[in-house]
Amino acid sequence: MYDQVSQNKRRSILLIAGFVVLVAAVAWAVTQLFALGPAGLVIALVIATATAFASYWKSDSVALAMSRAKPADPTTYARLHNLVEGLCIASGLPKPRVYVIDDIAPNAFATGRDPKHAAIAVTTGLLEKMNRVELEGVVAHELSHIKNYDILVSTLAVTMVGIIALVSDFAIRFMWWGGGRRNDNDRDGSGAGAIIAVVGFALLILSPLIAKIMQLAISRRREALADFSGVEMTRYPPGLISALEKLQADQTVVHSGSKATAHLWIEQPIARNEEEGRMSRFNRLFDTHPPLEERIAALREL
Repeated sequence: MYDQVSQNKRRSILLIAGFVVLVAAVAWAVTQLFALGPAGLVIALVIATATAFASYWKSDSVALAMSRAKPADPTTYARLHNLVEGLCIASGLPKPRVYVIDDIAPNAFATGRDPKHAAIAVTTGLLEKMNRVELEGVVAHELSHIKNYDILVSTLAVTMVGIIALVSDFAIRFMWWGGGRRNDNDRDGSGAGAIIAVVGFALLILSPLIAKIMQLAISRRREALADFSGVEMTRYPPGLISALEKLQADQTVVHSGSKATAHLWIEQPIARNEEEGRMSRFNRLFDTHPPLEERIAALREL
């Protein structure tokens, strides 16, 4: 398990680098299609650097705001604070900021750039439907994401995937309505300008899908690993197993859940079954989590 954690940390560095390169490539494609000349490369690099910097410092705030999370009052949510604090002391982690989301669907997620700047958010539905042992299992799972440094790349993906999709969509719409300018790089008749334009346009079309695939690569294996790490933290597998069984049986979805933040949650927060919503079939094509039955079966083998 420790080898897997180390591998995930190395993969995280590669994924973050991949997101920055993809943002730079999309920015370059825009500058080429709008004939900005040699300055386009400089603009692309500036955009990629600024995006990475802003995402590193503010993506956790974006994720919490998108999920409508509010700071958990220490008096009102004393049980939650006590569980988080106790598990942090036992595992040697600094206590993260604790948030609550007013939603009947049971779910939770962790976010932040490192253990010293982390936050954990749970829904009111989770607090109502889980007993203490089950809630401890869920909290331990989320704290494991913090301890294993999964939260950095997962949180960065929220803003970077969104930025890539927005820039690509804007550029394509702008070109569609005649906003693009002809490329003058083809005066020598070599066709290089036309080739660059085609490559750039193809990149704008495919980049949101590429970003989504990179987002999917972040979470599936890490969720199973966080299950095992969480059980190691509590030393009581039945607690998390029971919690996952309740999540599996529950048919509600998080109202503030979205495809941009889906990979953060302990369970897919958007509709996956027909009973949960109309987009369930489409959502299953881009599952960010392994099936709950597989996770439960793996924990039962411990």
